[in-house]
Amino acid sequence: MTRKSRSVERDFLFQTIMEQIAIQGIAGCYHETAARGYFADREIEVLPCLSFDELFARMAADPALLGIAAIENTIAGSLLPNHELLQQSHARIIGEQKLRISHVLAALPGQTPDDISEVRSHPIALMQCGDFLKTRPGMKIVERDDTAGSAREIAEGRLAGTAAICGADRLYGLEILRRGIETNKHNFTRFLLLADERRAAEFADPAHTDKASLLFTLSHTQGSLSKVLTVLSFYDINLTKIQSLPIIGREWEYRFYVDVTFDDRVRYRQAIDAARPLTSDFRILGEYAECPNPAI
Repeated sequence: MTRKSRSVERDFLFQTIMEQIAIQGIAGCYHETAARGYFADREIEVLPCLSFDELFARMAADPALLGIAAIENTIAGSLLPNHELLQQSHARIIGEQKLRISHVLAALPGQTPDDISEVRSHPIALMQCGDFLKTRPGMKIVERDDTAGSAREIAEGRLAGTAAICGADRLYGLEILRRGIETNKHNFTRFLLLADERRAAEFADPAHTDKASLLFTLSHTQGSLSKVLTVLSFYDINLTKIQSLPIIGREWEYRFYVDVTFDDRVRYRQAIDAARPLTSDFRILGEYAECPNPAI
């Protein structure tokens, strides 16, 4: 069954509810694009948040609220603060969305790239367009909290000579001066769809679940990690990501965030049962359907 047909089944159960989804950023940002892509067959309302801290705080205050948060990018790597916010929260992962990231240079109508003396965007977007920016050494680079927010700021302030690096979904009246300015065309971001633990079961679909995100700590002893990985391998569980996070206040001890995929749910459960005694503070952050990689 395709991702779209699974979405239709889910929407049939909740078709009378318009989900509210907290996003980091404003209308037109990549988080909104990812959220609408995941709920492609369903009307949603996005609630902008200025930061990921605010996003998780709003979800904690309103258990009915869903959320979406970027967790890793194929160029910038893992967003470690979001791993930490996730493990501190009561949120559970109910799905994932992978988005091809393509940046544009946008400015007020009637301008050319030669008119631009300043460029604004999120630090990661600026980094991802490093090669393009090197061809324009005269441009002043200004970091902002959001890509779409940079575009809105320029539009509302009528800032001539200033451009935004952003997505093309919503430009706030700006014109695109250059498309596809990202250095690497294999630029993807993975987003996690989140729900309070009291709502997560509503979105469970065991028949199509083939991915899980796990969190655990290990004793500071020789071979502790290799033992866990050996168990996963024995049960034919595919490790797709492993991220270590330092435990504040416990020097040289680490918390491990692990993503796994599996074909056999029974063997997956057996692997979990076998690995759990080898760890401490073992948590399943979510079990969900893996999102295929989008086309380039």
